[in-house]
Amino acid sequence: MDHAEHGYIERKDDYLRRLRRIEGQARGLQRMVEEEQYCIDILTQVSAMTKALQAVSLGLLEEHMNHCVLQAAHEGDDQGKAKIDEAVQAISRLVRS
Repeated sequence: MDHAEHGYIERKDDYLRRLRRIEGQARGLQRMVEEEQYCIDILTQVSAMTKALQAVSLGLLEEHMNHCVLQAAHEGDDQGKAKIDEAVQAISRLVRS
């Protein structure tokens, strides 16, 4: 599949901005541990970072369902089923994490 065909491409800048912010949060967590800050404060920041990652994941999943899965369903039952199975596996991994 050509990169321009990915559903998230129209929101690529938004995803990159979010991921850069998450990267900054990870550096902040490292700094907090290096500085031996209070455990609960660190856990609060871990929770915020986890929520940010979940938001990115859910956004990408929504884009995948609305673009890739929908397009595959229009191409035929086999392609649609394969994309749905792929999405179900991705959702399963997200739920377990």
